[in-house]
Amino acid sequence: MDEIRVAIIDDHAIVRQGLRAMIDREPDLRVVGEAPSARLAPAMLDRARPRVVLLDLRLTAGSECDGLALCGTITQRYPDIRVLVLTSSADEWLILESIKQGAKGFVVKDVDLTELVRAIRAVHRGESAFDSRSAGVVVRWMHGSQRTGRPAASDITPREREILVLLARGLSNVAIGQRLYISAATVKFHVGNVMQKLGARRRAEAVYAASKLGLI
Repeated sequence: MDEIRVAIIDDHAIVRQGLRAMIDREPDLRVVGEAPSARLAPAMLDRARPRVVLLDLRLTAGSECDGLALCGTITQRYPDIRVLVLTSSADEWLILESIKQGAKGFVVKDVDLTELVRAIRAVHRGESAFDSRSAGVVVRWMHGSQRTGRPAASDITPREREILVLLARGLSNVAIGQRLYISAATVKFHVGNVMQKLGARRRAEAVYAASKLGLI
C-alpha cells in the first residue's frame, strides 16, 4: 500500500498533536511535517514534501485571510501538493474562496476520523472531498455560474451582503468590523472580493451595482 505523506498547518499545538496521533494510526497515512503559521509553512513544506496538506484557515486570531492566502501560495508553488481545508467555520464565503484558491476539499473540525481519513485519501487521488455542508454550497455555486456564465447574485455570500449594506451606510472597514465582530483585515478581504464579483472599481460602484441586483 502506497504511503500518503501528510502535513498539518494549524496554529494550535494540541490540535496538531491530536491529528498526528489519529492519522499515524492509519497504515497508509503518515504525518511528515507540522507548521503553526503561514510564515513557517513554506520551509516545512520544502523539507517534508507532503502530498496532502491539512490546512486550518484561521492561523491568526479573528481572520481567515492568512489561511486563504497560504492556500493559494501552496497550490501555485507546489502543484503536486493537494490542500484539504480543515477548519472550524463552514461559512459559505470561506468554502468558495478556498476552492478559488485551489483547495481540493473542505471539512469542518467536528468531522469524525473515518470521514477525515476518507477525505485525505480522496484528495490524494486527485478527487474532491467536501463534508455535507460544504458540498451543498459548492453545488449551488456551480449551478449559478453555469446558468449565467458570470457571477450571479446568488454568488454574493450572506456575509458579503451584510458588508454591502454597511458600505451603503458609509461605514469604514474598522467600523464594519466592529459591527460584525471581525477584523478590519477580514472586512478588507470581503470588500475586495465583492467588488471583483460586481465588476466595481470603487466602493460606491459596488453599492450601486448591488442595489441594481436587489442585494441591498
